[in-house]
Amino acid sequence: MRNYLYSTILIIILLFVWEMVARFVNTSFILPSPIEITIKLWELKEVLLLHHLPVTLAVIAIGLGISLVFGITLATSMNISKTLEQAFYPILITSQTIPIIALAPIFVLWFGYSIWSKIVVTIIITFFPITVSTFDGFRSTNKELKELFQTLGASKRQLFFKLEVPSALPSFFSGLKVAVPMSVIGAAIGEWLGAQAGLGYFSRRMMTQFDGAGVFAPIVVLSFIGILLFIAVVLLEKYLLKWRRS
Repeated sequence: MRNYLYSTILIIILLFVWEMVARFVNTSFILPSPIEITIKLWELKEVLLLHHLPVTLAVIAIGLGISLVFGITLATSMNISKTLEQAFYPILITSQTIPIIALAPIFVLWFGYSIWSKIVVTIIITFFPITVSTFDGFRSTNKELKELFQTLGASKRQLFFKLEVPSALPSFFSGLKVAVPMSVIGAAIGEWLGAQAGLGYFSRRMMTQFDGAGVFAPIVVLSFIGILLFIAVVLLEKYLLKWRRS
């Protein structure tokens, strides 16, 4: 708790300043106060949590799951084959120069307002950090230990699972801790630009009604989702990487 004391105090101060500024400006449709947002969140809890939250969670889970499968597979393949690395790595870097906000409407045209247009946006946002971090983890394998394993007669399978995978895990979790909050952002962007349900869609709908507190309420829920997912990844990392702390 001591580690989070200063950040907690800072958050409380920022919320207090926000509350005071919002009351002074007195334009809730533009800048609602934290208290107004909390009240609105309570009023909309059933609509947000029972109707729109499951849709957004499905987008996050499917998009992040696909990114994990293909990202780990591609990182492993590039680690094994220098040809695949030279073919795919520049494409991965180039893909990050394209603004996702510009591609999202195209996906809506291709997939319509179905869940897949949002999933594709989530995949594109989360695929890069998972793949590159995992690949960099493989490349960080200690060469001296690798030579020692080979000298002792370790097979390629033993070399991969006993040395390369443990070496890549810390980098993989670093990439996953970046990808998890970004998956929430990707789902929200996709729903904001074209959807029939979801927290991002609901926030956009509230904006058309000039309901400032209604715009912020689903954003608060999205923030909590991101925080909870990040904490889950941190706990999983601590559990799987006990050997690193020792």
